[in-house]
Amino acid sequence: MRIISGKLKGRRLRAPKNLPVRPTTDMAKEGLFNVLNNTYYFDSISVIDLFSGTGNISYEFASRGSKNIYAIDANYNCIRYIYNTAKELDLDINTYKSDVYKFLDKTSLQADIIFADPPYGFADLEKIPEMVFEKNILVDDGMLIVEHSSRTSLKAVPHFKKSRDYGGVSFSFFEH
Repeated sequence: MRIISGKLKGRRLRAPKNLPVRPTTDMAKEGLFNVLNNTYYFDSISVIDLFSGTGNISYEFASRGSKNIYAIDANYNCIRYIYNTAKELDLDINTYKSDVYKFLDKTSLQADIIFADPPYGFADLEKIPEMVFEKNILVDDGMLIVEHSSRTSLKAVPHFKKSRDYGGVSFSFFEH
């Protein structure tokens, strides 16, 4: 995986082979951040990265200057990898080992951007936006982004605004 932009632009990271992850492709990540570049100043936003896996998205936000980043994943090895990589690269990323639903149910955090990249074929995809808005985790002018297979549509889910497709990957954007 490669960091696309920011202070660590071009930096390649190699996650251990034993992590149960599917990192966002460089093409899809570049497309996503092109959309976000037109909306946010990265150095003034907070980010929650759900199902963070390798931390690919968290590193991209941190490289671009975001300071309050929270990476949440249920897998201990993923969280350990993100923690160690963030420490090595001097990035401000807070890691939490937690089931995403338990985290959403109990957190008092609010964020400008919440990014969720559950495993493809994840059964309760619609539950993520439901909980984020029900628990008021997204700030008023914030954005929830859910990555999923382009064969899945979330257009009928409340708060849906738009989607962007990059090959087999789709990002669905939700706002208040």
